[in-house]
Parts: sequence; C-alpha cells; structure tokens
Amino acid sequence: MNKIIYTILCSAVACCLASCGGKKGGGETTGKDTVQVPAFNADSAMASIETQCAFGPRTLGSKAHEDCAQYIEEAFTALGCEVSRQEADFTLYNGQRFHGCNIIASYKPDLEERILICTHWDSRPWADNDPDPANHHSPVPAANDGASGVGVMIEIARVLSQNTPSIGVDFVCFDAEDAGLPEWDTTFRGDEQSTWCLGSQYWATHPHRTDFRFGILLDMVGGKGATFYKELFSQRYADSVVTLVWAAAKSAGYSSLFPDENGGAITDDHLPLNLIADIPTIDIIPYYPTQEHSFGPTWHTLSDNPQNIDPNTLKAVGQTLLQLIYTY
Repeated sequence: MNKIIYTILCSAVACCLASCGGKKGGGETTGKDTVQVPAFNADSAMASIETQCAFGPRTLGSKAHEDCAQYIEEAFTALGCEVSRQEADFTLYNGQRFHGCNIIASYKPDLEERILICTHWDSRPWADNDPDPANHHSPVPAANDGASGVGVMIEIARVLSQNTPSIGVDFVCFDAEDAGLPEWDTTFRGDEQSTWCLGSQYWATHPHRTDFRFGILLDMVGGKGATFYKELFSQRYADSVVTLVWAAAKSAGYSSLFPDENGGAITDDHLPLNLIADIPTIDIIPYYPTQEHSFGPTWHTLSDNPQNIDPNTLKAVGQTLLQLIYTY
C-alpha cells in the first residue's frame, strides 16, 4: 500500500507505558469468570515466515506466488479451517493484468458471533525504497511486509484448533496489496491511491460474508523495534475496536508496544473494508517516529528478510489478539 504517514496535528494523549515482559498468556477477569488465555508461540509464527520466504518473492504471476498460496491453504486446512480461494484478475497501475487470489480460512463458520482478522500475503515487485538504486526494480523478500501477518494468523488458527473460544474467526489473506505505483515511475497520471490494495478492494465488493462484529488488519507485525501507534483512519471508522485492541494489549502486558498515542493516516487494506464493505476495521501497523521512513528501515527494501524479524514483536501482536479473542 501507499504507506505514507501524515502527521496528525493534535496533541498526543499522555500515558504511562507499562514495561512488557515475555508473557505467556494469563488470566483475565471478565466479570463472571477468569479466562485462561492460551500462549502465542512466536517460534511457530517465525517458522511460517521462513517457509513463505523460502519460496522467493510472492509477486503476481510467479511460481513462488502459486507455491505460497498452496502452502497457506494447506496450513489453514490442516488446522481445521474451512478454506477457499477467491480468484480474481488484477490490473496494475501500468495496465498489466495478472490472475491472483484472496485466501479465506474460516474457523467454525457456523458460529454467528464472528470477527475478521486479515493481512496481505503478496510481495512488492519493486524494492523502490532500497538505499541502493540498483535494487529498485528487484522484488522484495517481504518477510515483514506480507509474511509476518500470515505467520501470526496461522499460529492463531493453531491455538484456536486446540482451545475453542466462544467466537468464530475468519482469516483473509489479501492478494495484490503491494503492487501499487513505484516511486521511480514518474509517468503515471491518475489516482495513485487506487493502485494499491487491489485484493481487498475486490473482496470488499465481493465479500464471502459480512456479518462480522469488526475486523483487524495486520501489516508488518514482526519488525525489530516496532511500536504500534493508533492509526488515524482506524480511529475515524472503528474507534471502539481500537479501544478493545489497545486494552487487550495492556492486559496481555504489551502496553509499551501499543502506546496510547496517535500515529498517522495510512492507505491500507482496512480502508476498502470500512468504506465499501461497511465492516469497522482497524490497522495494526508500526510507526517509527524517529526514523526517516516511518515504517522502519526494511520497508520496501531487499533487507525485508527473516533475519530482520523479531519474535518478540510477533509475540506481542499475537498474544494481544489471543487476549482479545478469548476475553471478548
């Protein structure tokens, strides 16, 4: 997506940031019962990221793309989810057409009380933010910007298969999110924002179901030194969901990675879900306020590889989501 952060011209809410230890799940008082939240296994999510990256960059039309799609389908199926492909043809900013697919995995699809967790699984075709201009036309390995969200979702599905919660969960892996206008192409004339998030745009107009209480988008959830500030569009369209997730992070012991502070406004897969499908959806996405590129040093570079993934970040995000699922 066009991950440009616009500075929010308002004062950040002052907050005390609790230190985060390596928590392994715990009890949460909900008024009637104390729920034991299962532990999120970051090593399992990391193994999935490495598997995805071993196929090579998952760009539209590549063998790696097809091989990884099959892996994702088989992984969710083995964990008891009902899995399907949503086939689609995508037209890129330059007129090129590719066939791709969104991958849908439903845990206990008969349950009426449901939430949606989603991410994108494709790789950016161009490392247009790499410090070496010679790499600007090379595809991105996409360990963080793609594979991390899938890895977290597969691990959550594994936990669900062993510890039944009271709600159903649909996992959606969007295709063609990161094939938007490259920075080196100055000939394009048109709406740049529409060139991103093609898979979620398609899904939002052809949803497999819409009866979700809310949605949560995961984007780049494994980076070293990541912190997840409150994204502006998430607050605009789904502020109550932001409140739920940040409260879950606090209960899980990860307030320092989910500070009560504003980040920026991001064009990402949550926008079509909010604006077209009318599903209140938030974006969990990192914000590096002191760095030149607010999405971290590996964003859209060849350094976005498994060596630059931090299991502690995966743990914080995954445990927060499990906290939410099992205490909702």
